[in-house]
Amino acid sequence: MANLWHLTALFRLAPAVSRSQLRWELVHIAVAVALLSVALTAIALFFFRRGARDLTLIYFSLLLILYAVRMLALRESIRALFDLPRIDWIRLDWAITCCITLPLSLFLLQVAGNRFRLFFRWMIAAQAAFAIFGMTAPALGAALPKLYFANSIVILATVVVAALFLLTLGRSSGPRSGSGREVRVFIAGFVVWLVFIVHANLVGLGMVPGPSVEFIGFLTFVAALAYIAAYRVFANEERLLTINKELEIARRIQSSIIPQSVPKRTGLEIAARYAPMSAVAGDFYDFLEVDEKRLGVLVADVTGHGIPAALIASMLKVAFAGQVAHAHDPARLLAGLNATLCGKFEEHFVTAAYLFVDLEKSLVRYSAAGHPPLLLTSAASQVQEIEQNGLMLGLFPEAAYTSAERFITRGDRCVLYTDGILEARNSAQEEFGKARLREFVAARQDASGDHLADALLDAVVRWSGPSRDAAKPVQDDDITLLIVDFASTHPPPGRI
Repeated sequence: MANLWHLTALFRLAPAVSRSQLRWELVHIAVAVALLSVALTAIALFFFRRGARDLTLIYFSLLLILYAVRMLALRESIRALFDLPRIDWIRLDWAITCCITLPLSLFLLQVAGNRFRLFFRWMIAAQAAFAIFGMTAPALGAALPKLYFANSIVILATVVVAALFLLTLGRSSGPRSGSGREVRVFIAGFVVWLVFIVHANLVGLGMVPGPSVEFIGFLTFVAALAYIAAYRVFANEERLLTINKELEIARRIQSSIIPQSVPKRTGLEIAARYAPMSAVAGDFYDFLEVDEKRLGVLVADVTGHGIPAALIASMLKVAFAGQVAHAHDPARLLAGLNATLCGKFEEHFVTAAYLFVDLEKSLVRYSAAGHPPLLLTSAASQVQEIEQNGLMLGLFPEAAYTSAERFITRGDRCVLYTDGILEARNSAQEEFGKARLREFVAARQDASGDHLADALLDAVVRWSGPSRDAAKPVQDDDITLLIVDFASTHPPPGRI
């Protein structure tokens, strides 16, 4: 840190330079250049490996740059290269002196555990206040020698406080933990630097003869900080790789719970589309194949995205498979799912729609739990919305559900979907909405289920439009779509 020795060096006139003095000058310049090289390397590492998003590299670089610039400003050979008054070099040195502790404290804020963050925030605020005062005091008439003297006293007091704090920090960190290793390395480097800081400030106060060799301690401290910064960057990347591997495993698991094909039934055609927003999603669909004439279809949407939603979807698949005895009764099936899921999670819930198809009796039964309405189309009528909704699954154990029953004929179509279609927004933040979906389905009653499914997903993508932010995906939610077409049926009772 800065002391009266710096000020003496700045005011010193340039006498005849001996070889030993020239060597000492070159050593300081070489150290400063090395520090600048390390700083630039750290900045490059931050931007090339910015996936880790660890600001310790930036704060580390700022500390090195400030320290190196101040070392160069003290060298007579460097000052001789620029046509600047000596007072400008003094002001530069003092400005750096006032600010150099800030990047170090910001570095420590990133490394410190949560219990110490408040301490460092207060310390940074105090240092910022001192920096503002220190840079404005000379303009108000304060003498720089007195300011440097006061700075030396402040630094010595800070050293005592830092030493006590480091002892507390070292005891609170586990010896085998990553943070414990960082703390031990930091303490070792800092203690070495403190010895040289104390020596330099005692030299500045005139209590110890000889030149200041603080930079040797600083180099030791820089090596400790470099180790900590590199350790954190590579540790973060290792964690990111682990997370990516876990996401890939979760994606494979989720792919295994989604049906790989749709059931084949005479007189029934099913088109299914599943478009997750991210690697793992909360949307889910499945089938209960009772026999050749009866089939259950479930579409569900778990709140949220990512691994938690995918895990709940996996739970839902197991629970759904256990309801095969109630496949013919949608209301009872949803009540059974709700009873199984209640109490299993706190911050999530599930919306679901269940359609039971009975080709022998030419009817469908439908029930839902907080889900968008079923669309039923036929050649004889407009698109109907069937909204037989109860409460979402997983929240209320006492929730009850009801079901609706409709007879179906050849050419009828049922459309089940999740709210990712309805809530898709365009650039004006308008939703695709129920009315637009209804019109789209009505206008394509003669299209096959596969063609309608593909056309609808394309329409939603076009509606959302290109994203202004290239890093942000156009799709804002998971999308699941099932289209059930009745190619042929038995005449329902009472019909000819």
